[in-house]
Parts: sequence; C-alpha cells; structure tokens
Amino acid sequence: MQNRFDYRIGLGHDTHRLVNGGPLRLGGIDIPHDKHLDGHSDADALLHAITDALLGAIAAGDIGDLFPDQAPENYRRDSADFLIAAHQRVVQKGWRIANLDCIVHAQKPKLSAFKPQMAERIAELLGLTSDRVSIKAKTGEQIGTIGTEQSIETQAIVLLISESPCP
Repeated sequence: MQNRFDYRIGLGHDTHRLVNGGPLRLGGIDIPHDKHLDGHSDADALLHAITDALLGAIAAGDIGDLFPDQAPENYRRDSADFLIAAHQRVVQKGWRIANLDCIVHAQKPKLSAFKPQMAERIAELLGLTSDRVSIKAKTGEQIGTIGTEQSIETQAIVLLISESPCP
C-alpha cells in the first residue's frame, strides 16, 4: 500500500511605502539603499508575506491577527520574530515546509546580488536548506507605485506537507 501525505498551500502578500533614508530591510537582511520601507515594525515586507503564507496554509489568520500594528510591543519589532512565531504554529499543527517561492517587486535597488543572502537568512529562520527557498525579483517597468519607487510589493507561496501519512 502506498503512503500518501496531506498537503497545504499558503499565499502571502505585503506592500510597504518607501521613504527616504536607508538601509532597506528585506528578507531579513539590510541592503544598502537610500530608502527604507515604512511601517510599524521593521517593515520587512518579504518576511511579512512569508508569515502570511504560513499562517494561511494552516488557516490561522494573518500577521495582523497575531501582531497588531497598534500594539506598542510591535513597534520597530524585528519581523523575524513574526516569521518564527508563524513557523512554530505550523510545526505544532504537524506540518513541515516543502518549499517556499517568493517574488519581490521593486524598481530599485537591483536585488540580484542579494537574493542568495535573503534565501539563506530565510532558510536559517525556518530551519530549511536554502535550496528550498526561491527568491525572484521583478521591477515595475517604471510604472505604478513600484516603478516610480514609491513602494515595494512582495508575494510568497508555501507548500506544507503533513508529518504523518494519510490513512
């Protein structure tokens, strides 16, 4: 008899406004840039999207449910804390991450050189090997809020596998 595993997919998205002054915090690392993302926490839009993807896959709400942006304890908080807490919930429910695929939509800075560092940091936070984390970067083709460097948008999709085979 063949063992079958249960799977779940979660989708996450986040957008933050760019404001003057760097560095840019994205994917758990600081990237040299003359702008940074504005938000209540450290505004790491990529970690926020991944957090929402994980929570969505286990039907556990979203990042705002767990870490409200009005809460003083979340002011300037490291978004790695949010990601770790979401991952702990995933594990407690008997799931593990198969892979994670992410897109960062940003006109500037060019992110190619930083994608491996971001993947490594995210993998470290989630207890994965970096070959299970994909980071892609796209520009806004100089149109819209992304293309005119007003914002950065991120998307993440995660595949979870149950720790136990289905009967």
